[in-house]
Formats: sequence, C-alpha cells, structure tokens
Amino acid sequence: MNFRFLFFLLFTAFAFAQENKFPSAKVDSIVNVIQLPKIPSYQVNVAKLGAKGDSVSNSKPFFDKAMALCKKKNGGTIVVPKGIYLLNGPIHFVSNVNLKIEKGAKIKFSDKPEDYLPMVLTSWEGTMLYNYSPLIYAYNCKNIAITGEGIIDGEGGKTWKTFKAKEGKGKELSREMNHSNVPLKDRKFGADYFLRPQMIQFFNCSNILVENVRIENSPFWCVHLLKSESITIRGISYKSLNYNNDGIDPEYAKNVLIENVTFNNGDDNVAIKAGRDHEGRANSATPSENIIIRNCNFKGLHGVVIGSEMSAGVQNVFVENCKTVGYLKRGIYLKTNADRGGFIKNIFVRNIQLDEVEDCLYITANYHGEGKGYQSEISNVSFSDISCNKASASGIVLQGFPDKKIKNISLNNIEIKLAKNAISSTNAENVILNEVFIGEKATVPSAAK
Repeated sequence: MNFRFLFFLLFTAFAFAQENKFPSAKVDSIVNVIQLPKIPSYQVNVAKLGAKGDSVSNSKPFFDKAMALCKKKNGGTIVVPKGIYLLNGPIHFVSNVNLKIEKGAKIKFSDKPEDYLPMVLTSWEGTMLYNYSPLIYAYNCKNIAITGEGIIDGEGGKTWKTFKAKEGKGKELSREMNHSNVPLKDRKFGADYFLRPQMIQFFNCSNILVENVRIENSPFWCVHLLKSESITIRGISYKSLNYNNDGIDPEYAKNVLIENVTFNNGDDNVAIKAGRDHEGRANSATPSENIIIRNCNFKGLHGVVIGSEMSAGVQNVFVENCKTVGYLKRGIYLKTNADRGGFIKNIFVRNIQLDEVEDCLYITANYHGEGKGYQSEISNVSFSDISCNKASASGIVLQGFPDKKIKNISLNNIEIKLAKNAISSTNAENVILNEVFIGEKATVPSAAK
C-alpha cells in the first residue's frame, strides 16, 4: 500500500475519532441559551374559585376562569391544591402562566371524546391537521409552565383505548393529504376518524418548563413539543402504559433539555421527530435540533428514538448518563426509510447502562422496508461508554442502502455481555470500533498443544 495513502487513512480516522468525542462545550452552550419561563407574581387558587376536588364534580369552568383571570393580569400561577379535580374538557393555556399542581392534587380528565371539541390545529404522527384538542394545549404561547408534585391523569385506558383499532381510516387519510399537499383548512378529522389526542401539547411556544409532575394514563403521546423552542423538562415521572404512550416527542423542536426524568411508558421514552414525508421535507428549514437528554431512567419500549417521522431532519442530539430500570426492546434506535428524506446527523451518546434489551444500538435507513425515492442521510453518530447485560437479538445493527450508505459511525468502549448476534453491518462506511466487546472478553491466545 502507498505510504502516503496509508497515512491519509490513518489521519482521517484519527480526525474523525477526535471530532466524535462527546462535545460537552456544545451541550453547555445549548443549556445557556434555554430560557426558563418568567411568570408574574399573581396567583389564583382553583378551589377558592369553586372547584371541588371530590373526583366527581366538573372543575373545568373554574380552571377556565382561573386562566381567564391570569390572562387579564398578563399572567400568573394557577394553584391546584390537594384533591382530585375532574375536568370535562381540555385546559387551554395563555402566555405567562404556571399551572402548579401541588402534592396530593390530581387533575383527572374525562374520557368523553366530545368534551375535546371543537377541533384545534394540531399534528398527528407527523402530519398537520385539525383534530380533538390535546388535554392540555398551548398554542402560540410564551413563558408557560406545568409544575408541582401532583398528578395529571389522562384517563386513556377506557374509551380512548378503543380508538386504536378504529384509527386506520383516519391515519391513512391523513397520510394521503400529506403526500398530495391538501390545504390545511381541509384537513378536518375529529369525530368518526378516531385519532386520539395528545395529553400535553406545546405548539409554536417558547420558554417552557415541565417540572416534577407525574403523568399517568395518556390517550396517546404524553408530552408533544411541536414547533416549540427553549424547553426544559426535568424531574417528572410516568406511569402511562396505553397504546402509543411515548413519553416526550420533540417535533420541529429546538433547544430542549430533558433531564432527571423517570420513564415508565407503553412506547418510546423519548422519540425525536421532524414531520412526515412531503410535509416534513417542505419544512426542511426547521429541523429538530439541539436536544439534550441526560440523567434519565428508561423503562418502556425504546429508550431514545430518532424517527421514523423525521423528514425535516434531526441534528445535534446529546444523550448522556442514562440507565434502564427495566426491560427495553431497543436502547438507542435511529430509524428512517426511503419515504422520509431528510437527515439524521451529529448524534452523540455516552455513558448509558442497559440491562436486558432485544437490540442494544440500532441504526436503520430501511425501517419496515418501506418507501422509495427519498432515502435519508445518516451520518456522524458517536456511541461511547455503553454497557448492556444482554441483547436477546443483536448487539449492534447498522443498515444503509448500497447507493446511500450510513457513514461516520464511531463506537468506543462498548461492552455487551451477551448477544445472540454480535454485529450486523450493511452498507455502512467509515465505521470506527475501539474497545468494543460483545460476549466474553478475549484474553491472550492459548498456546498450541
């Protein structure tokens, strides 16, 4: 081999490895630009307005009155004291408001779909449309918070749960409208289409805080961060095990800090998205970016997922110091297909402790083998300091396309103690492995006898 060419290869590999060290300075710079909400000093207590925490009286009129009073005062804190408050309908935020759910308090939403009409502008699995209102909905708001040590119960395990088997017609119609660029005003769903609402959605909002509350029993996705930025989610916990109960879904979201969260979800813990197919590609100027996930406990289907709806692109994601407290199907999962387009790049994952999974680290550009014409770019992904006790299927999976390979993948200090299949790599280039152990570590070779 030509010496100069060999030197070039070694230099390139060294430069790539150096670039893919976990960029702590970049993380710090993102945290520094995230702003916490500024809430005026005015306070209103829903019980003093007449709300009864008896679990049967409808408290929605009093929550609506509290929000209206805050709007009149240009913001404030709505205090929810101890008790169980039934709401026959959604909470719609205004700017500069903190919904403080005190310890011993529970907001319990009705599960009557008609309570969440009229429809609002929202998104459903990556397509913008009009649908049932999310249970807690903030649209075009700034400086908003949900805090306290109380519980938000979405009552999603009864009526809403039956919608899953009936959603096919609405789901397919939404995707047809996406692909054919149907005007937004004509995308009306709601009754008869069975598309479940999100539990909490922040849409076109900024300076958001969700802190310490417990989220239970969502109808659909739990916390949806849609076209929003400057977001802090910390110290919250979950017990939400219904269909599609993703914990946190940033979508077209920017500058997001997720930390000290205890997940227990019926689906992905964190699923980073950026629109679906035609609509997502048309919004390529607003990728999901600058997302930090740290010091979290994972439990559910998958730990951290990027995709599959990511057509506007996902970049600059930093995951560190997380562990599992139970079974996960997959630890870290990057997924897209040939319908999506867009990109996944600059993903850094370090110091992750996994117990038993099906697959430990999984990157695929061919999710479900679907699509054609819009292959995604996947590049610059770094995994380091990751341990896993058992992978019942595969330790590491990398899947690109022959004409669009996934590239620049760094795997450093990975230990998977037991795996049915160690590594499956197809159509991947510039993959660097250093200190990677799958199965029992090899020692010095035995001598011939």
